[in-house]
Amino acid sequence: MIFLAGAGGLSAVAWLYLARIGHGHVHGPASFEIAFVMWTIMMIAMMLPSALPFVWAFGGEHRRRRQQNLPYVSAAVFLAGYFALWTAFSALAAALQQTLHDAAMLSPRISTTSSIFTGAILLAAGIYQWTPFKESCLRHCRSPLSFLLSDWREGSWGAFRMGIDHGLFCLGCCWLLMLLPLASGVMNPAWMAAITVFILIEKAAPGGQWFGKAAGAVMAGAGLWMMAV
Repeated sequence: MIFLAGAGGLSAVAWLYLARIGHGHVHGPASFEIAFVMWTIMMIAMMLPSALPFVWAFGGEHRRRRQQNLPYVSAAVFLAGYFALWTAFSALAAALQQTLHDAAMLSPRISTTSSIFTGAILLAAGIYQWTPFKESCLRHCRSPLSFLLSDWREGSWGAFRMGIDHGLFCLGCCWLLMLLPLASGVMNPAWMAAITVFILIEKAAPGGQWFGKAAGAVMAGAGLWMMAV
């Protein structure tokens, strides 16, 4: 309960930060460092909710191991490995944002000013929803127990590696979805919340994979329309 309270508090702080910059109290980042911090906080806010079932399953297994006098590792180590991977993604996203900024392709709200580029992001994200690789990664992200059985590693370093491994599957599942804020506005908390809910439904709800495919078709259609007009 302490860990869940801490995770909830961390997520709340991240969303408060995003809400603050979304209401114009912080200007659009003009440097890679500021953009990197912003993207890192975005990843915490958007990916932590969908990671909690895996963190909970990992923590539950280690609690049982501790009762059997076996080595115990905190679930926080697993979560640290998970967000180490997303921090690396944040660096790449910040670099892409900086490149677009230098090319004068971003608005003050940090969204692309090119309808063709925006449409291309939507089209790519929509098509990706239907690929076998996406389906494979999503299948992993919907099965915490299978992950524990197939990818278990001992010790603190093993727990950290498990967090990275799970993060790789989540990255394979969601990386194009995480670039959609460049189309809708990186400082748009409403869109970020919508993407977060979308990821939660896709990963956790019954039939979530078909919901994702249907949404992919809509995104692809919207992308084609934006590129054509």
